[in-house]
Parts: sequence; structure tokens; C-alpha cells
Amino acid sequence: MQITLVYKDEQSNKFWKVERRDSKLVIHFGKVDTAGRMQVKEFVSAEACEAEAEKLIRAKLKKGYKPLTCSMQVMKDSTMSEALFWELIKKAKTKLDVDEQMEWLRSTLAKRSEKDIFRFDQLLNQHFDQSYTSSLWAAAYIVMGGCSDDCFDYFRAWLLYQGKDIYYKAIESPETMISVLKPLEAEGYAPQLEELLSVACEAYEEKTGLDNDYYYDKYDQFDPVWYDEQDLDLDWDEDDEDGLQMRFPVLWSRYWNNHLEY
Repeated sequence: MQITLVYKDEQSNKFWKVERRDSKLVIHFGKVDTAGRMQVKEFVSAEACEAEAEKLIRAKLKKGYKPLTCSMQVMKDSTMSEALFWELIKKAKTKLDVDEQMEWLRSTLAKRSEKDIFRFDQLLNQHFDQSYTSSLWAAAYIVMGGCSDDCFDYFRAWLLYQGKDIYYKAIESPETMISVLKPLEAEGYAPQLEELLSVACEAYEEKTGLDNDYYYDKYDQFDPVWYDEQDLDLDWDEDDEDGLQMRFPVLWSRYWNNHLEY
């Protein structure tokens, strides 16, 4: 259950939104066109939670609040621009190690509005979708000596995290990413960054205390477009080593017998 109410007169222009998820009641309230404030209440049962929600709604209606047909109208406009998205990734990389980098990015996002968090995830998904190519998959296969579906996702997340220029150059010409692969050789790390794919969801949980199921329900309202990859027709064969070597000779000579793997 979700309902948004608004109250407007000469002095006020306020919203009040209540959402029930199982036994948890989430209330947003404040001035229209702001992120507002949030309260979360936990009840002993879903029935008790729903009864309290209905009671609160009736009280607000008696005070003159009116239903709003689209709850997203009262959410603060996102300030998460394309430039800021890449700037946050750049700043995160200045931290000591990957764990600290992800923690910084997560906590930084958690301090921003909910819509900024959704927008960050939307931009991440949009850019991430661009690297779902057969050519890049072949390159990842060579570098790591194998590459499953999940492994390719985590590889692409790592590559995106290297920055916009490196990311898009690698999509067009995979051998250009050698410059960012080299530092991993001495460290013995694989080019994988699964954590980036869930950083927005975790930031939302840190901000609100609500779990990932709730986050993705809310995200779907913000962005109904699914960036789910379709089946990709690979134009290479893992058994055709000669073909892979001819396609990416530099990557092959450097990594085929020295895989970057866990």
C-alpha cells in the first residue's frame, strides 16, 4: 500500500506519503519539491501496520490533505548529473584500497537525496549496458583465462570504474585497456568489481534502513526501463585459440599464459 497526500493553502504547500511493506511503515513528509524527512515504524504484524496506516491517512484527510495521483511529483529533482556521476567515481578512486573506495562512495551517496541515489544507479545501468559486447567478452576471456556471465558483469563493472574515457575506449578497442590492467599484475588481482553494481542499493539501505527488495521496488518507479541484457551472439569460440590470438594479439601474448584471476 502506498498513498501520497498534499496540503496547500496560502501559507503551506506540504506533502505526506505513507508506504506499508509487510510490518514496516515508512512515512515521508515535508515541503513539496524537497526530499522531505522520513520516519520508519516497525509493528508486530502486517495487520497492525496496515491498521495504523489507515488511521493516519484518515487523520490527514480530516485535516484537509488531498490525494496526489503521482507520488513522484513531490520528490526533489535530482542533482546527480552525468558529470557528477563520473566525478564521484574519480574521487572514490583516490582512497587507499578498493574496500575504502566502495565505503566512501556508499557513504557519500547515502548523504544525498533518494532521487540522487536512484539517478546514480540509473546512470550506472545506462553506461554499464553499453559494454555488453561480444568483442569485449572475448578480450575478458583472454585476460582471465575464462569468463562466465557473472564474471563478465563484474569485469565490466571494474572497467567502468576506471573512468569514462578508458571505459569507452576499451569498448571500441579492447587492447587499449592494457594500461589499467598492468597494475593488477604485480598485485595479483583480477579485473573484477562486483561491489560497484550494488553500491547505490547499499547506500539507500544505509540512508533509510530499508532492504534491497524495497529499494528495487522504489527504483522501478523511478526508472521503469530494465537494463537486462539479452542473449548475446558471440562471434568467437573459446576453442578457437588461433582466432582469439589473431583478434587480440597484444592481450593474448601478455595474458593468455599469465591470467589475471583470483
